[in-house]
Amino acid sequence: QVQLVESGGGLVQAGDSLRLSCAASGRTFSSYAMGWFRQAPGKEREFVASISWSGSSTYYADSVKGRFTISRDNAKNTVYLQMNSLKPEDTAVYYCAADRTYYSRDSRVLASDYGYWGQGTQVTVSS
Repeated sequence: QVQLVESGGGLVQAGDSLRLSCAASGRTFSSYAMGWFRQAPGKEREFVASISWSGSSTYYADSVKGRFTISRDNAKNTVYLQMNSLKPEDTAVYYCAADRTYYSRDSRVLASDYGYWGQGTQVTVSS
């Protein structure tokens, strides 16, 4: 079992920055990929970013590429999502997720790749 707790959401203005954190417990953190997804009202959950178990590979949705950065600190069992130049269309509940398998080698961009989810944190960007 893996427990995930997100933090760092809030209300900001367009152009501002936020950093989300996701603290993990219950399994060897450094052995599995992590991802961030988001869900806006009335829309399906969508992939935002993922990072490999080692931290050497990262993947981003086109909509956030160049503005968001995913990183992880395996010593702290934490994954981060640095969000810069926020736009109103970034408004959503953001979820972190842990890969259901160990040491996966592909990009892990599908929600079905993940077996564990946090409770979500709200990000609201006003125009």
